[in-house]
This record gives sequence, structure tokens and C-alpha cells, in this order.
Amino acid sequence: MSFHLYFDEANKIDQPNKAFSYYGAYGGMDTTMDQTTRTVKEICTALHTQSELHFREYNHDQYIKKYFKILNYVISQDVNINIIIVNNENAYSIAKEMNLSMLELRKLFYIKIPERLFYGVTRHLNLPSNVEVNIRVDRSDEYSALRLYSKIKEQMNAHSVYRNKRYTIRSVRSLHSHESIPLQIIDTFMGIVVYLMEKGYTENSDASLIKSDLIYRFLLEGLNIERFQKQIKLFQWDGSDVLSELPISNYISRFIVYKSQYDTKEMTKLNSILLEHPHKPTRDYRELMGYPNTRLRMMLGYKDELEGRGRNYFLLL
Repeated sequence: MSFHLYFDEANKIDQPNKAFSYYGAYGGMDTTMDQTTRTVKEICTALHTQSELHFREYNHDQYIKKYFKILNYVISQDVNINIIIVNNENAYSIAKEMNLSMLELRKLFYIKIPERLFYGVTRHLNLPSNVEVNIRVDRSDEYSALRLYSKIKEQMNAHSVYRNKRYTIRSVRSLHSHESIPLQIIDTFMGIVVYLMEKGYTENSDASLIKSDLIYRFLLEGLNIERFQKQIKLFQWDGSDVLSELPISNYISRFIVYKSQYDTKEMTKLNSILLEHPHKPTRDYRELMGYPNTRLRMMLGYKDELEGRGRNYFLLL
């Protein structure tokens, strides 16, 4: 029996025009991770798609059923996701005061942030004595150059001894995302969190509207909001030695209110079209709504809801 941890990041401290950078860890027992990997593969096989999960690249709702089913399954499992948000402006200020270059600053963060994340995921778990922990990191030449893997292993084992946690870091190594479904999962959940925090849903672009439709449908299904809030923890570093926890519920509620108002207007528009043209082909309804083909399933979701079948009727089949 072993525990598995997966690490990913979104944005970088020195990336231009980015107020925050994000670092995430996804953890679960080997049995949970193995079952999750098998189930995701089964979902992809059933839907005849083998493409990777990448939230940034989710720009066409022909894949909404795949993403919805996978997200819906993963959030129902016994997993933990911790995300640390770094205030880049504060990081710049500290680097300037210490006369550090941004490269030097990134080296320090790449060691400390992953270690804090992994320890944050494992510290409250009731792991069996002497359980082995395996850490997997998305492959990056920067990580290798910084000897990130050996340093994390050393620091995490030191934490285990000091805190009497009795787990052992067996290995820390890199994988390409296409080799690891759990790495794709942490990428997708982090993408959703960044999207909610940075209010990506307020952008009136095709890609943003497609993403917001997926997130809205996923969150409103069953107990997913409750599970999302329970299993995903946000912590912000703002220059102090203490991480402050952020309530993810605030970001969810703002999104739900915004999206509900947007959808109400769109469904009112569609309802008028349906009343005026009750027997048109689906393509005609899409075109009358002014939607590109990339948002066909969004329109079908509105239609299902207006006709009493429920917003996620098609996705649950």
C-alpha cells in the first residue's frame, strides 16, 4: 500500500501580466489512484476519445461529455487537492529587497512551495505506519536543473521524522502529462480554480463561454459544490511566513450568480425562438442564437432545461 502525490503549476512568478502564480498537489492512496486511472480510461474508450485532459485547451464543447463525466467521477473519490497561490507583486518586492534576480527567486520557490504543498496534503491524513509515498511531477527541464526531485525527497522525509508521521518518500520523479492521468486531473482542477479566481467567465470570448458552461454544469450536479469545497483547499502566500487559507466558496458563489444571470438571458432568447419556430432542425436553432458550432452543446443544454429534461440530461446518458 502506498500514497501518491502529483504536482503541477499554472503561471510562473516572472510571467508578464500575471498577478498570481499557482501551485497544486493532488493526493490519494494507490488503490484510489489506480481505480481513477482505470475509470478515466474506460470513460474515454466509451466516448471514443483518447486526447489528454488540459483545461487551457478545452475550447470546443464537443468534449463536454468527456470532461463532465471525468470531473464528476473524480470529485466523488477520496482525494485531496491543495493549491498555493503566490502574490507575484509581493514576491517581486521581496526579491528586490534581497537583491535577488527573478531566476534566483524562482529557484527558491520551486523548492519551498512543492514541499509545503506535499506536507499540507499528508499532514492531516491517518496514513498507515511506514506507508510509502510516491511523488510525481510534470516533466520540466527547470526542475531537473534545480535538483528539485532529490531536494523534495530529502525535505519530506525530514518532515516525516520531525513530525513523527512515519511515512517514507520512496521516489520523486517526473512524467510527461500524457503518461499520467492523475497529472492531467490536477491540471484540469487547477485550471478551473484559476478560472474562478481570476473571473475568466467575465470574458466574452468563445473559449471562456465554453469553459464556463462546463464548470457550471459540473458544479450544479448532485453534491459536487459541497465536495469541491471540501476536497480542494486554497492557501495564499503574501510575503509572510504563514499561509492564509482562502474560502473557495466565495469564488464559486460569485461564478454561480454571474453564470445564472447570463444563462437566464440566453434561455429567454432561445425560448422565444422555440415558440416562433417550434420544428426547426438543431442547426437552425444554433444559428438563430448566433452560436458557432463550438457552442452547440451549450445551446442543447438550454433547450433540454427549457423542455423539462434538465440541464445535464445529455451528459448523464
